[in-house]
Amino acid sequence: MTPAALPAPVAALADAVRTALDGGPAVFGLPRLRDAAPPDGTALVVRTSGSTGTPREVALTAAALRASATATHDRLGGPGRWVLTLPPTHVAGLQVVVRSVLAADAGVPAPLAAAEPGGRFTPDGFADLLEPALADGVPVHASLVPTQLHRLVAAADEGSPRGLAALARCADVLLGGAATPAPLLARARAAGVRVVRTYGMSETAGGCVYDGVPLRGVQVRLAAGDVVEIAGPTLAAGYVGDDAATAAAFRADPAGPDLAGPDAATRWFRTSDLGALGPDGTLTVLGRADDVVVTGGVNVAPAAVEAVLAEVLPGVLGGAAAEPCVVGVPDDEWGSAVVAVVATGTLDAAGAVGAPATTPPLRPVDPRTLGRVRAAVADRLGGPSAPRRVYLVDALPLRGPGKVDRSGVAAAVREHESR
Repeated sequence: MTPAALPAPVAALADAVRTALDGGPAVFGLPRLRDAAPPDGTALVVRTSGSTGTPREVALTAAALRASATATHDRLGGPGRWVLTLPPTHVAGLQVVVRSVLAADAGVPAPLAAAEPGGRFTPDGFADLLEPALADGVPVHASLVPTQLHRLVAAADEGSPRGLAALARCADVLLGGAATPAPLLARARAAGVRVVRTYGMSETAGGCVYDGVPLRGVQVRLAAGDVVEIAGPTLAAGYVGDDAATAAAFRADPAGPDLAGPDAATRWFRTSDLGALGPDGTLTVLGRADDVVVTGGVNVAPAAVEAVLAEVLPGVLGGAAAEPCVVGVPDDEWGSAVVAVVATGTLDAAGAVGAPATTPPLRPVDPRTLGRVRAAVADRLGGPSAPRRVYLVDALPLRGPGKVDRSGVAAAVREHESR
């Protein structure tokens, strides 16, 4: 058994990416937002998710893409066959294609396996794609978002283990796009899945920090306010047609006394994320700076609350899988109230990877359940972090692969509470 032939759109995309990496015309992941031409040397133009405002087009050079893919292969022990399960319109999916091109150059046979674009991700469909790719002994790498991993684990727990079993046979599974709940990560690893958590964004050519450790050539530091900044060969050239945004996000340190001039200065990308560096330099991402909720004068990090909720909610909700999103909503007494919206049904009711564009109706938990949730969070993080309200919902809206649309969730809460 050998990997199935690539669907025609994916084969055409792979050819276009190869041409772009070799100096040909740039590939555009999505229809253009601006008429401006990308900078010289651009091989790929990808769109940001817009989670911090208006989406932007990011110009990635062939050198940045090659540096990212090569460093990934180095970290994973060498090139292998890649499985495309993410939309080839965003950086994560496109990077799978880039890595497969470099794998082909390294002699990997049939370096890319992919289903027809736009199809719904299902555990059995994933197994149908992955099993032939695993059959000839070539190391196989997969790249998923937590929603997809959740679906595979949930199917296995419900008696349909094919997808998870196939995933456990992969050499490595890159998991990124959003924070992964600790119980989901533990369940996957217990099943034998070799998960590698990745952190990065369009501006860094995708994941550039694996399990908290930067890829070769990548540097990470914390700026004022513990904001994460990244430097290295994987950085984008900038934003297409937006010089002001480029200048604000990409900045070079002044050349120091041992440096030979401005060309020797280090260029850093300022993310919107908060982080912490361990004694060994390992990065822990604490969530977005603009997601912090100020309630009663106390700063509450939603990611920390979500981590506790993901751990305790299955017990509180009778074993149901849970994906929490914590937001702040205006409150006369507290300034902002911490509110949790928890998806307990299918996390992807209407999308290939994700969820509906709007949040389904919210259902408040009963007072006893709310009390248990608040007590659990307060015990771990302190009283201010305990959600004032908890709502259940069938699915959370997504913005880009695997990224919860927090602004959409907050708007749904405000609308519900204004009735």
